[in-house]
Amino acid sequence: MNGSLLFISGGEIIVVLVVFLLLFGSKKLPEFAKGLGKGLNEFKKATNDIKREFDESTKEMAKDVKDIKKDMTKDVNEIKKDLNTP
Repeated sequence: MNGSLLFISGGEIIVVLVVFLLLFGSKKLPEFAKGLGKGLNEFKKATNDIKREFDESTKEMAKDVKDIKKDMTKDVNEIKKDLNTP
């Protein structure tokens, strides 16, 4: 990313931090950072939960497809056997 975070250069980050300090003061900065960290943590948990649910559902679907394939193969083999016997 060439040293940039979310398409923001280092100088722009410093300007944003200075503006934040001017608007909210130095006492609010740790509270804001803590809240931002908690929010990102919750977002990460939600993302992982969605991924886990997706993986579980695809595993179930894959199992169902395998079962259907197995049943169809069995039926086709029985039909072939019936056609080959006079």
